[in-house]
Amino acid sequence: MQKLLSRPLSNPPKHSFSYFFSYSVSKTTYDPPFSPISKPPKPKPKPPDPTPNRNPTPMKSSLPFDFRHSYSEADPTLEPIGFREPKRFSPFGPGRLDREWTGTSAPVRDEVDSCLVEEERIQVLGDPLTEEEIEELVEKYRHSDCARQINLGKNGVTHNMLDDIHNHWKRAEAVRIKCLGVPTLDMDNVCFHLEEKSGGKIIYRHINILILYRGRNYDPQNRPVIPLMLWKPYAPIYPKLVKNVADGLTFEETKEMRNRGLHSPALMKLTRNGVYVNVVARVREAFETEEVIRLDCTHVGTSDCKRIGVKLRVYFLFPVNVGLGSLRTYFVQG
Repeated sequence: MQKLLSRPLSNPPKHSFSYFFSYSVSKTTYDPPFSPISKPPKPKPKPPDPTPNRNPTPMKSSLPFDFRHSYSEADPTLEPIGFREPKRFSPFGPGRLDREWTGTSAPVRDEVDSCLVEEERIQVLGDPLTEEEIEELVEKYRHSDCARQINLGKNGVTHNMLDDIHNHWKRAEAVRIKCLGVPTLDMDNVCFHLEEKSGGKIIYRHINILILYRGRNYDPQNRPVIPLMLWKPYAPIYPKLVKNVADGLTFEETKEMRNRGLHSPALMKLTRNGVYVNVVARVREAFETEEVIRLDCTHVGTSDCKRIGVKLRVYFLFPVNVGLGSLRTYFVQG
């Protein structure tokens, strides 16, 4: 018995633990407990349309006035003597408007019935506001932290500003307009174009702050179609503002008058993008005792200096001399 136990086995076991583990893995699918989840394949992007619509349908607008870049700062009766870009380059984009661009404006094609336009405007405005309603709207929109505000700069009442006004009118009864720069010389002109072009009504005016009311019967769903200008067109070339010899004066008299204007004390000092509401009254008062008046425009740009001269010349109907070298403007009473 002892010999049998001490004798080694002739046939040792062939199968071990590793053999059974490898056999079970090979026969069954091995799935670890934290296997990554396979993501679905991304859809392939659609190929672009080989034939895009290169000729869009022109946009039609029922607004009864000629489209211009600026309505308050442009004089439609003054014809330019040249253009800085071809007339075929419309700022509305090629083929986007059913009106033809003439270089300064896009005129209305159909005849406009002014009586019908005024009746529609009165119908949208509805009954006049009471004093209590006006006070409530003014108190709501006159403060500087009002969210419904549009800034009016040196370009005045522009075409794209009309679209901004109607966008504010979608969610608000009125919009606050803050005016700065050259247009503040003639606030009556600004108010006129805002009411005429937008169809609203000015219910509050204080220095350079305006509140434009949309009307009782205004419907945002039936707002007018306003095609936007894609870029600002180049300003046309107009006749020279300052003549070498003023009308009604000789060359020597004109030279003497200019020297007197350059050496006279400045009546006012204007700043860039300032509020010029009281300039006209100050100039009118000074002309009662003085013949030559100088305005110090040292901090005003050259283009704004010319605009101020044009506005005051039209307002007072007298010759204007602008010294662009020193950026000083002086006005000679005719």
